[in-house]
Amino acid sequence: MKQLLCILLIFLFFNAVSISAQEKKTDSIKDKVLFTEALALHLADYNEKADFAYRQRNFKKAQHLFDSITVNHLTGSYINNFKFHNLRGKEVYLYDFDKSIYLITYASWCIPGKGAIPAINEIAKKYKDQIQIIILFWDTRDKVKKVSKEFSNTVNIVYVDETQNKSPYVVKQLKHSLGLPTCFLINKDKRIEDITRYTAVAYGTPIENALKKNFNQIDEGITSHLINSEDTKVIKSQLASGKDKKE
Repeated sequence: MKQLLCILLIFLFFNAVSISAQEKKTDSIKDKVLFTEALALHLADYNEKADFAYRQRNFKKAQHLFDSITVNHLTGSYINNFKFHNLRGKEVYLYDFDKSIYLITYASWCIPGKGAIPAINEIAKKYKDQIQIIILFWDTRDKVKKVSKEFSNTVNIVYVDETQNKSPYVVKQLKHSLGLPTCFLINKDKRIEDITRYTAVAYGTPIENALKKNFNQIDEGITSHLINSEDTKVIKSQLASGKDKKE
């Protein structure tokens, strides 16, 4: 009985520590506009107009509407500390990743197109010291484990199992809002830098061309983000240097 009580107390202690750590991470973006808040303000209007555009088969208009809501209203907001599971079944929070993040949402029935996985593996290898590539699947653990075998170990695979109905919040916000596959470029402060739709290459495209197109699609956004980050560091350094000279 005493042993069981001891185990329970240890479990409660570590659970409390984990919750406290997540709360501290969430407090770091306190008073800033969260992704879900920005989404709530503009999603209904976007859905109404986008649905009409798709019914009219006006795909150019639909893409323009997507670009409009993401660029004008969602980019610049801060991603929520969403909870997922890794392939070991352990809970993982988005704020557990301390580097900049490139998040791609998928499902086992909506797997990456031709050349996408090799391209993602190359990107993850190229930027492993600067960017953490995360693939989010909406499916059961067993199905995700099967489709994840082609990804390299430098790619972080996480999932949300809707059949358990334990994370309806993240499903509503990340899956049932902007569709999938959707890509989020998030800086290390958890500010969203860019949101794009992942576009598959045309059927019949040679694998070499498909890989190159997929690689460039991701690489351009990440390169731009890193250049901007480096420019910011330089500016801050110059300002600090100028301040030191005055003093």
